[in-house]
Amino acid sequence: MNIKTKRIYEPAAAADGYRILVDRLWPRGLTKEAANIDRWMKEVAPSNALRTWFHAHMEQWDEFISRYSAELKGSDALEELRELATDYEVVTLLFSAKTEDRNQALVLKQLLERA
Repeated sequence: MNIKTKRIYEPAAAADGYRILVDRLWPRGLTKEAANIDRWMKEVAPSNALRTWFHAHMEQWDEFISRYSAELKGSDALEELRELATDYEVVTLLFSAKTEDRNQALVLKQLLERA
């Protein structure tokens, strides 16, 4: 299982493999053609309430991981993402957040790699 993370605003590359957008909202200023995604899985993104909380408390990264993991526990969407990650040689989880070191794609990557 080779899982990568990447900002959706970076150009697509052949090395990305199967590209999955894991944001609940469509990225601002980006057309569907320019996004060049294979799948949009908004159901694995943090809930609107958690997303709003995180934007106000970005310094509480560990708490975000805990809350987000709890939201995903037993999720059919997470299981579907796990299956996709095993079906493809390379899967890239795409996100629109400016913070490349604190975003939901990183949490998803960790959860998938632990399984």
